[in-house]
Amino acid sequence: MTHPQARWGLLSTARINERFIPAVRASGRGVVLGVASRDRATAEQYARQWDIPRAYAGYDAMLADPEIDVVYLPLPNHLHVEWAIKCAEAGKHVLCEKPLALTPEEVERMMQAAQRSGVVIQEAAMMRFHAQTRYLRDLVAQRAIGEVRLVRGIFTFTLERDEDIRWNPAMGGGSLWDLGSYCVSFSRSVLQAEPVEVLAMQTPSASGVDLHLSAQLRFPDEVFVHFFSSFGAFPYVEGDLLGTTGRISLDMPWVNHVERPATVHLVRYRAAREKSTFGDSLDDQIVESQTFPNVNAYRDEAEAMAATVLEGAPPTISLTDSWNNARVINALYQSARENRLVRL
Repeated sequence: MTHPQARWGLLSTARINERFIPAVRASGRGVVLGVASRDRATAEQYARQWDIPRAYAGYDAMLADPEIDVVYLPLPNHLHVEWAIKCAEAGKHVLCEKPLALTPEEVERMMQAAQRSGVVIQEAAMMRFHAQTRYLRDLVAQRAIGEVRLVRGIFTFTLERDEDIRWNPAMGGGSLWDLGSYCVSFSRSVLQAEPVEVLAMQTPSASGVDLHLSAQLRFPDEVFVHFFSSFGAFPYVEGDLLGTTGRISLDMPWVNHVERPATVHLVRYRAAREKSTFGDSLDDQIVESQTFPNVNAYRDEAEAMAATVLEGAPPTISLTDSWNNARVINALYQSARENRLVRL
């Protein structure tokens, strides 16, 4: 590609654009060239509001523009596969909001379309692009806390708008798809492994999607993951890892608060110690902290995608990775529906 910047098109005026547009502009690796809406007036008003040069009446009109290199796709979950494939067929690279698709089979269709068209389709799970996630993966790989025994996550908030699409089961609603998917992707990434069995319980909302979901996942080598997602609890995030020789706690596990610092606390024993009767001593522990200032994982994902488009850098999240994430989430839903352990 000869153009010095990735030229982005926004496929809809979704609210998440409010975080993505400034991230592209701050990166210096891209320009937001156009925005599409099914309604011309909406597209034109949005383009004026955000100082975007081109507005398109309809998604197909934007895909027909040869100067759009890469599409940011923040449509509702159930539309991801259809429009990601249409983007690929138009020769556009795609950064698609998480979850990439609602079934492994849908991810396979995206894989085939990307291969046929020679483009990259990548899931925009912004947490995965941030340096904190890579740092945690390195700590685990280096056995900084010994053998990992437990990974925990909580992601909750109160969803009060009755008309919100996240209440709609036909559109891929539910707390697991929206919030718990971070926990699934996070645990798979830092452990660099796939679960072998899962168990989940849920409380359905009035519309039938999961209002609350509690999950247990067992990974190889007897590593356990527990997380809780909810649309009906006080806003809260928590994440930590427990090992045989230490633990890691995170004050911002999903790094989704733009421009705030995120800190990783690594807790270990100061030195070799004698065996005690109970082995539960809290004495002689030290804390090492690593802070990532001015977090903006959206900028990280925009820069990474630009590197893929402009330089051919490998995607941070492969389609195989997204296939595995969809497989685990579907197994969790199956477990919750059937009230049983599901082996993968």
